[in-house]
Amino acid sequence: MNIRSLLLMAVCSGLSFPVLAQEDDTSSSVWSWYGDLKLRVDHVQDLAGRDDVERNRSRFRFGARRMFDNLEFGIALEAALGSDDNRDNRRNNDNERSDAVNLDEFYLRWNAGDNTSLLFGRTALPLSLTPMLWDADLRPIGASISHNIATGDFDRLALTAGYFAGTHLYDDESRIAAVQAGWFLREGTDFGGDIQIAWLDFSDLEQLTLNGLARTNRRAGLPLLSDYRIVDLQAGLHATLAGWPLALRADVARNTGADDQNEAGRFTAVLGDKLQPMGWEYGFAAQRIQRDAAMAAFNEDDWWFHSFAKGHMLWVGYGIDETWNTQFSMFRENRDGVSEDVDRFILELNARW
Repeated sequence: MNIRSLLLMAVCSGLSFPVLAQEDDTSSSVWSWYGDLKLRVDHVQDLAGRDDVERNRSRFRFGARRMFDNLEFGIALEAALGSDDNRDNRRNNDNERSDAVNLDEFYLRWNAGDNTSLLFGRTALPLSLTPMLWDADLRPIGASISHNIATGDFDRLALTAGYFAGTHLYDDESRIAAVQAGWFLREGTDFGGDIQIAWLDFSDLEQLTLNGLARTNRRAGLPLLSDYRIVDLQAGLHATLAGWPLALRADVARNTGADDQNEAGRFTAVLGDKLQPMGWEYGFAAQRIQRDAAMAAFNEDDWWFHSFAKGHMLWVGYGIDETWNTQFSMFRENRDGVSEDVDRFILELNARW
């Protein structure tokens, strides 16, 4: 199977979603189907001591959810194909295999009340974290509880706590305890914001470190030099300017398990929305991650360096229709102690159903 075959399969599946939904309606079923597709061309240049990286990668996810009174069950599969090999993933700092078929989601959510839910199984991390600390494509296994408290017509407090197995590559045995509290103001309006604070405790990192996934984090022989107990503070602002949505976000983090090299910061600005049909999106992100400020196995792999570096990203996206969108991204990153910058260019075609 090549990328063209994967694209054909995804398009056929996407066209079949409305048919499946119609069949469900006639049979009074409550199944809902969902999926997404990513096709990517990736170029990385000026890497110290190695040739430039040129590769194509693709990913297709397909799943279904069903409600049983106050219980929601979900299951999804993921297929990936790339022009590179799986043996290249460690060297290229990837969080997922280039060629694989695996279980993406398998979870049960219990809505214990109007504002409280418990989540069990394998799915996206239920915390709201930026790419500086977490890659949204990762799927840990665990249990969590979330609770919302209304503080006004458009305001709420949100509390989430959970315990997870990282389930990274190469039989990872890591464990993650996490707590997050957030205050969201004027949600759904033309002007508002949020402030969120989180605590992340990463443990049982020996197998992960043995397989090289700790990347640029410091080691004392095989063990990591630092523990990873991270406090993260975010502040966000959303507004509408001349009909264009604008989102600003600042994120600062400190690893309390490290004596030094333990601070990180990120700022993003996004104008527009590529998820809207014929919608343009323009974005800028800048981040600085000291060597032990983040657990480098788990943050975003769109950035070549996972810590011990600084850099910025520019992107432009366009919404073709309700299903398809495209984005071109440019990264410039600089690893600490290296004079030459690393440039990365990514062109993507995305779809969601």
